[in-house]
Amino acid sequence: MELINKYETVFVLNPELSEDETKALAAKFTDLIAQNGTIENINEWGKRKLAYPIDDYTEGYYVVVNFTAAPAFPAELSRIYNITDGVLRSIVVRPEK
Repeated sequence: MELINKYETVFVLNPELSEDETKALAAKFTDLIAQNGTIENINEWGKRKLAYPIDDYTEGYYVVVNFTAAPAFPAELSRIYNITDGVLRSIVVRPEK
């Protein structure tokens, strides 16, 4: 039996991407999560002001995804976030019970 855990990921996309590019990038990550786990909830917050400037940007497009997956997947998801152009920041965590 394979161990399955609940996770939450937040990724912030570059605000200068066009609406189509933003939707495509968000869909890329949600499709990747769906292929490797089960999505429980997707919450697109849209453009929000950042707490501090990142690469001279003061805004970012926020997406929050709650999902379940095997323990090895979050590390791979983080690696893909880090090598994808257009992602300003990302985090994957296991929410507390």
